[in-house]
Amino acid sequence: MINKIAIVGVGLIGGSLALQCRRKGIAEKIIGVESNVSHAEQAISLHLVDEILSLDEAVETADMIVLTVPMNILVGLLPGILDKVKDQIVMDMGSTKSTLSDAVDNHPHRGRFIATHPMWGTEYSGPSAAVEGAFENKAVILCDTEKSDPDVLAFVKKMYDILNMRILEMNAVDHDLHAAYVSHISHITSFALANTVLEKEREDNAIFEMASAGFESTVRLAKSNPDMWTPILMQNKENVLDVLNEHISQLRKFKSCLEKDNWEYLRELISHANQIRRIIQ
Repeated sequence: MINKIAIVGVGLIGGSLALQCRRKGIAEKIIGVESNVSHAEQAISLHLVDEILSLDEAVETADMIVLTVPMNILVGLLPGILDKVKDQIVMDMGSTKSTLSDAVDNHPHRGRFIATHPMWGTEYSGPSAAVEGAFENKAVILCDTEKSDPDVLAFVKKMYDILNMRILEMNAVDHDLHAAYVSHISHITSFALANTVLEKEREDNAIFEMASAGFESTVRLAKSNPDMWTPILMQNKENVLDVLNEHISQLRKFKSCLEKDNWEYLRELISHANQIRRIIQ
């Protein structure tokens, strides 16, 4: 399908993409760009990539450059990469889009870039976290597609179709708003719950022995990499604050019910929450 693809940042997302590209024949050769020496060695030993090159070498050599680094690094890298491209395709797989879009909106090579966000991930990081079969039957958001060249858009759509992903299109502003509600708040809630338990429950063994499946699933995201999530929350600050204020308001309702023995309203709150079944089975 394509000769050489360069993946900048061979961690959970980049490594999983590499596995899929190899298995599904999307690229004949996979190049890794990785500043972490240990991660670079793992990416080679795990056969995620065929070789490790510098960023400049990868941009010059590859037909497609995929950026899967933390958002603060990504925003700084993208304009310089677009400076160097001719007809290569440049794609990101990050979790926020508005700041990134603003950074390259007026770039003369803006058309060679497409902003994407696969709605998949785990709480783990690094090359060893790469998952075979990742992205299957998940959604992927393509943002501001009218700003990308037709051949860029067509190729990326075809690639995600081969990965069996459901493709949605929206502008960067709407993406960041929706991402705050369906992804970013989940992580903040998990971080806060983990900190609550660690603060109040001093016995590690008690947490381990008594933790139910429900607790484990709720707090799972608290194991996510802070170097990845701090920049995401920074870049989507306003939307995250909006959803966080609503979340705190909802928590106050539950707190008030318990304080005032208002069991009828408590049941109403839980019953209303059950309506999420209409959307998520």
